[in-house]
Amino acid sequence: MPPTTHRYVTIKGIDIFYREAGREGAPVVLLPHGYPCSSYEFRNLMPRLADRWRLLAPDFPGAGYSATPDDFDYSFDGYAQFLDDFVRALGVERFALFLHDFGSPIGARLAIKAPERVVALVIQNGDIPYEDALGPKYAEIEKTWRLPRSEMREALDEAVKEEIFKEEFLNNVRPELAERIPPDLWKLHWSLMTPKRKEIAVELIAGLKENRAWFPQHRNYLAKHRPPTMIVWGPQDRYMPERSARAYLRDLPDAELHLLDGGHWLLETNLDEVVSLVRDFLGRVHPSNEPASLAGRARS
Repeated sequence: MPPTTHRYVTIKGIDIFYREAGREGAPVVLLPHGYPCSSYEFRNLMPRLADRWRLLAPDFPGAGYSATPDDFDYSFDGYAQFLDDFVRALGVERFALFLHDFGSPIGARLAIKAPERVVALVIQNGDIPYEDALGPKYAEIEKTWRLPRSEMREALDEAVKEEIFKEEFLNNVRPELAERIPPDLWKLHWSLMTPKRKEIAVELIAGLKENRAWFPQHRNYLAKHRPPTMIVWGPQDRYMPERSARAYLRDLPDAELHLLDGGHWLLETNLDEVVSLVRDFLGRVHPSNEPASLAGRARS
């Protein structure tokens, strides 16, 4: 498998860590990460696609190995602007988006900025813009919205701790699947947590309330532009169960839907299946000019 490189780039004065795999000039796949994770979540996927595509996975400011400046806009809008600055800094003009968790509303905002840049979407348990199709864990967050802002922050602050990080990564999968999810995920990401980063996490979760008002813009983008889309989903997900995946078909009736025997973190539990599906989909909608005889050597 082609190697993944680990690099830094300075964007608007912020030191940004990112992972890259694949040759320059190959079709690009952009991978914005979710919460409470970083580009680390794509470490196994990237080399499995790098024979035909160029994979780019940055750590957001305030996450992973990127810097945590005081004056950054740590919101979904701010992160979308960061992604726009990131692809421009790397000279990327067109790309497919792999959308997972909070990376979904962030990536969707990027797509709305310039829809012509987005070749295709792969949506893997990405936060959805359909209020009536959210899972029971979202109801717990919504309860805090009725509190005064200061009390809501206090309640959410209790959710940013190592034990809850572990729950986020295991997230309701069966015991034999949970055994495939490495403790590195919550141990690593908790070790990178600082008081400032905890504040950022609380504000971002609190921002889900305002993000709800943005749902119509997300749905309008999907319905109007109909980007080629593959939905690959783990239904064992208390935030986004099977009905969440199917909700996308309201605005993307031609999307491919694949329900796997897994949960929120399919790249940990169902990697081979996801790789096979993504390679087939991107091979049709975002093809490489690499000769098929060479590209096939890395096929899973």
